[in-house]
Amino acid sequence: MKKQFLSLTAGIALLALVSACNSSKTADTMSDSTMMDTSVVDTTAATEKGVEVGGAMMVPSKNIVENALGSSDHTTLVAAVKAAGLVETLSGTGPFTVFAPTNEAFAKLPAGAVDNLLKPAMKKDLTKVLTYHVVAGSYKSSDLKNGMELTTVQGQKIKLTEKDGAWWVNDAKITIPDVISSNGVTYVIDGVLMPKK
Repeated sequence: MKKQFLSLTAGIALLALVSACNSSKTADTMSDSTMMDTSVVDTTAATEKGVEVGGAMMVPSKNIVENALGSSDHTTLVAAVKAAGLVETLSGTGPFTVFAPTNEAFAKLPAGAVDNLLKPAMKKDLTKVLTYHVVAGSYKSSDLKNGMELTTVQGQKIKLTEKDGAWWVNDAKITIPDVISSNGVTYVIDGVLMPKK
């Protein structure tokens, strides 16, 4: 009985929401007949402050993986995270600091390197590379200090340096800092960090 009541209540709430959206949409359409239909657009990004990455708004209400899924600049990274089985981990509570290489960064690797790493037999090596891009804890740019070293989830350290007004992690330049998610911070970087063997 309780389940039926909850289902009925949820159904009524959904119906009310749809009606409100439709009447609002009708009013908008009447006021401007050239207006584009925005009913399929994610309105979270429009109402929540965030950082644009790869053509999508990264917002604090989404976790690191959810935000990364929207970036057209990080399709290779997302594929690698899926292949390594790290989606659940990076969707967890964290907090994490992630240094996220772009598709262009992966393209700088030797020919065939990415395809090779994405093979099921290479999962251990792929995980090692990816976890070298992740630090436990949330480090915003205001927390960074020139020459500071952070221990990655993989176990080795990465070094942050400031040169000519820009920040670098090892040899990769940070191109977009402080992409805040619900479970940490992401920095977009222009190179893939490779751990020592």
